[in-house]
Amino acid sequence: MSRTARTQGEIRRFLDIGAVQVAELDLTGAEGEAALRPGPGSPPVTHGEVFLLVRRGGLPVGTLLGRVPEGADPTTVLAALARQAHGQGQGQEQDTARAAVGAAGPPPPPFASVVVATRERAEQLARALDSLLAQDHPHFETVVVDNAPVSDETRDLVQRKYGERVRYVREPVPGLATAHNTGLAHALGEVIAFTDDDVVADTRWLTELTAPFAADPGLGCATGLILPARLRTPAQVLLESHGGFAKGFTPTTYDPQDPPRDEPLFPFTAGRFGSGANMAFRTEVLRAVGGFDPATGAGTSARGGDDLYGFVRVLAQGHRLRYTPRALVWHHHRETWADLETQAFGYGAGLTAYLTAVLVNRPALLPAFLARLPRGLSHARGLTAVRDAGGTGDAGAGRAAPGDHGTRTHPWPRRLSRLQRKGMLYGPVGYLRARRAAGGTTGEASGGRAAGGAR
Repeated sequence: MSRTARTQGEIRRFLDIGAVQVAELDLTGAEGEAALRPGPGSPPVTHGEVFLLVRRGGLPVGTLLGRVPEGADPTTVLAALARQAHGQGQGQEQDTARAAVGAAGPPPPPFASVVVATRERAEQLARALDSLLAQDHPHFETVVVDNAPVSDETRDLVQRKYGERVRYVREPVPGLATAHNTGLAHALGEVIAFTDDDVVADTRWLTELTAPFAADPGLGCATGLILPARLRTPAQVLLESHGGFAKGFTPTTYDPQDPPRDEPLFPFTAGRFGSGANMAFRTEVLRAVGGFDPATGAGTSARGGDDLYGFVRVLAQGHRLRYTPRALVWHHHRETWADLETQAFGYGAGLTAYLTAVLVNRPALLPAFLARLPRGLSHARGLTAVRDAGGTGDAGAGRAAPGDHGTRTHPWPRRLSRLQRKGMLYGPVGYLRARRAAGGTTGEASGGRAAGGAR
């Protein structure tokens, strides 16, 4: 069978993927008590497949994929599944964690700046800002960076609807990393958090994302959980079937002084740590490492990698990174096959672009990278073989069906794997092109100017 025929077959199978409802259910701990509500922007749950976030006492503890039979009560069915999958263990773990904090409670989260970079997506931005202004964090500011705008729509929205509650900054140079550096230059907070204009932030998102900085003076970065806001199209379901942007429900601290044994390329395996839609940095640490490289990220020839660059630079300076699943945002995944093709190529390009950026800006890291490369390539080949074979693998290998990160309901199209590999080959070229377009400016130099402008 020709490659074209295989791709056409993959697209036909892709179009047969049905929609999945998104909902959340809170188990209060008392037998028979559960509160079910639809996900952000979703209608009330009816019969059919449901991607369910399970909470306990308001805190996320896991997800599952369940089916509600026609005529059955969704709350009853899903609560039974949730108790079976995420019963008493998580509640006991939370009680233990609360007891460890002590009667005085945790220290208050630090003053934070939330930066949202956007470009000509006022409707989505309004949805994101509404969720940010509803945060329970006691002291924060919100900064919108309007990146290379072609209209006044974003500025007008911010000024008309949000006034002094949101600061508006215009950045004429295109590129997500450049926009984030501009936000860094204007940030007043001890911690700077970044999210995207296509998310809805959980009410406790900012508190949970910034609290670890108060508890750990050596922490340089924190990331959080990203779940799908809706699964209406085949593209959205397929992406989440292979993990989406989620990194699981186990809090994890990555310490350069104690590297994880299952990460042969650590700290260069930055995609394991989190994503740019849900990340925060200690502001002085991010400024000290030079911010983000402006030749990376969406809007440049590099296509992506700006967030991964930031993670590695912070870890390489000896700071810890904390992944906390309690810090939740709901992300609106891309909706079409063409979107997935673009995303697959861009992900591959961003992956090798950020590695190129790290080694260009910090050549002293090259020996460590080369020493880790043989084991890292062997590890990567094993994971790729599992995904291409359509096997189940483990949670770290290839993700899974929505709600169940151990099995797959939809095979990953080979067309998308090929595009990702092409992107990986293109990434260094894309980065160097973007670097030339930026006048050869390094991430460190650019970030240094941003920091100077903030002081």
